[in-house]
Amino acid sequence: MRCLVTGATGYLGGRLVPELLADGAKVRCLVRDPARLRDHPWRAAVEAATGDVTRPATLDGAFDGVDVAYYLVHSLGSGPDFERTDRDAARAFGLAAARAGVRRIVYLGGLVPPDLPEGRLSPHLRSRVATGRALREGGTPVTELRAAVVIGSGSASFEMLRHLTERLPVMVTPRWVDTRIQPIAVRDVLRLLLAAAHLPDDPATDRAFDVGGPEVLTYRAMMQRYARLAGLRRRVIVSVPVLTPGLSSHWVGLVTPVPGGLARPLVESLRHEVVRSERDLDRWIPDPPGGPIGFDRAVELALRRIRDDEVDTRWSSALLPGAPSDPLPTDPDWAGGSLYQDVRERRVAAPPEALWRVVEGIGGEHGWYSFPLAWAVRGALDRLAGGVGLRRGRRSPGRLRVGDSLDFWRVEEIEPGRLLRLRAEMRLPGLAWLELTVTPDGDGARYRQRALFHPHGLAGQAYWWSVAPFHAVVFGGMARNIAARAESARAESARAAAAPAESARGESG
Repeated sequence: MRCLVTGATGYLGGRLVPELLADGAKVRCLVRDPARLRDHPWRAAVEAATGDVTRPATLDGAFDGVDVAYYLVHSLGSGPDFERTDRDAARAFGLAAARAGVRRIVYLGGLVPPDLPEGRLSPHLRSRVATGRALREGGTPVTELRAAVVIGSGSASFEMLRHLTERLPVMVTPRWVDTRIQPIAVRDVLRLLLAAAHLPDDPATDRAFDVGGPEVLTYRAMMQRYARLAGLRRRVIVSVPVLTPGLSSHWVGLVTPVPGGLARPLVESLRHEVVRSERDLDRWIPDPPGGPIGFDRAVELALRRIRDDEVDTRWSSALLPGAPSDPLPTDPDWAGGSLYQDVRERRVAAPPEALWRVVEGIGGEHGWYSFPLAWAVRGALDRLAGGVGLRRGRRSPGRLRVGDSLDFWRVEEIEPGRLLRLRAEMRLPGLAWLELTVTPDGDGARYRQRALFHPHGLAGQAYWWSVAPFHAVVFGGMARNIAARAESARAESARAAAAPAESARGESG
């Protein structure tokens, strides 16, 4: 069986690909930039097709020889037109699949209340329903799995739950904390997606199916149970009726890494009771031995993955439609207009390996090694402007790969031990990059840091010159502190290595 997977650089697609390979399928990944697959451990085992579901002309060749196509993309959080964008993209995908003779499309949608008119659904859930309908317009059978909150390390829903519970021992919440929800473990979602490819060619499988875990809980109950499993005290949760979805999304955006643009549609959907109303899929895909994974076990698995630094994919891994994708302008010639640079170099009295560990560990909990208040203010301003802000953090505390999100940057290129290039994803009147380079220099290393900015119009020019006076503090301090941290790590290693020898001499004396 040959499968086409969209969203392979995202949260679910990136986890489904190895499951399909293990099942013996031949896998082709439809991606806008094949380079973003480079560092995935399964890259050599898959084909890459360059295409974009929002650009229909790029789709046709991707379906050649495909039996089953997985539709795992959305434009949630991309702006007020996300419903139209999702609908148009799904229609183009379904038509291209039909032209190529694809046997089945498998789509993961959202669980909806069965008795609620579509017009009263939240924009997010309404878009999920409309996407499934648009995929069917080409005539290819579509198996749609409708799920509610997905519990797994790195999912947006889990990150919201985790950070709200961990950071707020006392919280005043909206009324949706008492809405009933049927969460599902990400492992069960993957199991069902995999099995859906093997469903028979029966008209009865060309439809939407409700899926869910074994328990129905309120969001309040999920937070309390998360607190217990994470070793936290019981949370004090007071719900009030005055918090609108807009206010709630700002509250979630303030406390969690999930930006307001993504938090709002998720929060709006939580006002609906989302519980399975049928179990028809069980006829073709029975529960595994022992049944589906319960909420507590799903949380334990997610926390273990986070603790062991084994988070394979994260909600922020996916690029949104419209994200900047222009390549870094070629040096030294730049014919496309102004390209401003701030360059800092330092010799570091530490081996290149020690310096690289500091460079690759930048951001997230480690911060940016200079003027934390300035970085925090910049992140807050970005959130207010509808951007991702500074708190997306990292997928892994110490390891990066191409395509990883890193606070309000994304890893555009990484050459282990030598180069880390980040592309800015904050709201800017232009394009920006931050490039960090490590080279050997005698018995030490040389650190080179370049901040580059390609302005768009007068607003971009004004932006660069308005922030230029702060570069000495922000970028200069960053270079100094990265060098100092590498030298400090070298000194600590030397002291640790000397300690056993000192101890042995003391014992012999």
